[in-house]
Amino acid sequence: MKPIPVNPSRVLFYGVTGSGKSSAARAYAAASGLPEFSADDDIGWLPGWQQRIVEEQRQLAADLAARQRWVLDSAYGVWRDTVVPRAELIVALDYPRWLSLFRLVRRSLRRVITRQPVCNGNVETLARLFARDSIFYWHFNSFTRKKHVVREWQTSPDMPPVLAFRRPKDLANWLAGVATAASRPGCDAADSRSP
Repeated sequence: MKPIPVNPSRVLFYGVTGSGKSSAARAYAAASGLPEFSADDDIGWLPGWQQRIVEEQRQLAADLAARQRWVLDSAYGVWRDTVVPRAELIVALDYPRWLSLFRLVRRSLRRVITRQPVCNGNVETLARLFARDSIFYWHFNSFTRKKHVVREWQTSPDMPPVLAFRRPKDLANWLAGVATAASRPGCDAADSRSP
């Protein structure tokens, strides 16, 4: 296993749909002071539930990856190859299906009820939740593949270091350590290396 960098400047969060990547990335960005970016808002989606064309997504992802400092909350398969090599750390949320699915259902129902805007102002509806391209469909369709990607990354010598969490409690403890380190004068924000 590669050593976890003390103070990474480019951090990618990755995991199955519903694992809480965006919340974790947001918390890490707040604790570390790195700028936070959203795969959905900054790269993938336009208003009206229209996805950007792949070429545009790849260009936006490449532009983001070229920056010196960033936290990104996910990486779509069509442009993952543009950001992964630039990441100094990958934080993988490798949770069991029941937990990720429970979180996804809870989050989606809350968004339907509150009409909370997501993905550049789009709003989830009950009809959308049960459509052929719904987020639930995506969860089941991509779960095994994303878990496999995490395993490959962990064993590949060509990949950035991967810090994998299998329990939300371990992630929360690590994030608390990052925040504590950042609050101490003269300390590096990410100097909490183990889960």
